[in-house]
Amino acid sequence: MDKKADELIEKCKNMDESTVMGSCQVLLSMMKDKDIKLEDDPDQSYMGMAENLKPKDVSKVLTLALKVRESGDIKDVELKNAASRIIRAIEMS
Repeated sequence: MDKKADELIEKCKNMDESTVMGSCQVLLSMMKDKDIKLEDDPDQSYMGMAENLKPKDVSKVLTLALKVRESGDIKDVELKNAASRIIRAIEMS
């Protein structure tokens, strides 16, 4: 990850904003519904993560969103847009 990604992850570690949390849940639900798996985390239960999402988990979801947005293997435009919404929401907070 680049320096900007690291800064965003650090910024969201103490975040407790409902908009960002909602966007995180949407992304995780979409990943579960579309059966998307990332190479470095193939066993992750995205639905379980969405159902039990806490503010401290936002940095994990941001990392996931950054990977989804940059992935050449994921072609789903809706999913990439959901990832971009999370990233923008954190940048603007």
